[in-house]
Amino acid sequence: MPRPPRSVVPHADVDLFRPTRARPVRVRSRALAADAHFEPHRHAWAQVAYCASGMLQVSAAAPGSASGEVTYIVPPSRAVWIAPHALHSVHVLEAAQFRTLYIDASVAPPHWSGCRVLVVSPLLRELVPALDAPRLPRPREELLTALLLDELRGAETQSLGVPLPPEDTGDRRLRALCEAVLRAPAERATLAQWAADVGASERTMARLFREQLGTSYGRWRQQAVLAHALPLLARGTPVGQVAFASGYASESAFTAMFKSAMGQPPSRFQPRAAA
Repeated sequence: MPRPPRSVVPHADVDLFRPTRARPVRVRSRALAADAHFEPHRHAWAQVAYCASGMLQVSAAAPGSASGEVTYIVPPSRAVWIAPHALHSVHVLEAAQFRTLYIDASVAPPHWSGCRVLVVSPLLRELVPALDAPRLPRPREELLTALLLDELRGAETQSLGVPLPPEDTGDRRLRALCEAVLRAPAERATLAQWAADVGASERTMARLFREQLGTSYGRWRQQAVLAHALPLLARGTPVGQVAFASGYASESAFTAMFKSAMGQPPSRFQPRAAA
């Protein structure tokens, strides 16, 4: 069944949640339907995009990035750090309890440029609603803010994003190859076969992946497979079907790859496990 058209979420009231040096962390909670969409925008402050339930897709381009755009799929066990002034958009893949943390640039870790995926610890998961409680006394808000910032700084990071070369300045062959793989994640072609389709050698494409995306083709394809598989799992698709749709000949091989990348088996990302 085709999905309904995207519903664009306005930014008109964002200033109500603007962080300051006095209140450096503000939490905004919203229930968003599937296909709700935030158009590309940027803030002077940092942001952590997180959902207590559901699934998000965050696309971001950091200032000065040579890789164009990176797309992140965000299940409830992960969050995306978005640096101040980074252009980004958010699309809701599955109905989500969206939790946005706005963080003043004065308390953002100075070396956290661009975007990164954070593993949401049990403590961080509890701190977000605690800081969002109504009529929160100021001394408690300050204590929770300090603890949340400390937990963010110590959070494990994860390489979980699908970079694409820029359309205007990147090599068109690399862009065409990436888009072809994303359109057909079940295709089990080698890099040499994909390269031939776009009129290049395997060696040339391997070099372009390293130079323009900072990764190998194998690593990039794994991220593309995860980005394809996570929404399917969130919709309750059986693991075996997800494995086949992701180009794996067996469920066990897919599960081994998934667990190595995500730290948990794919069954943990299905609705029953989340409940």
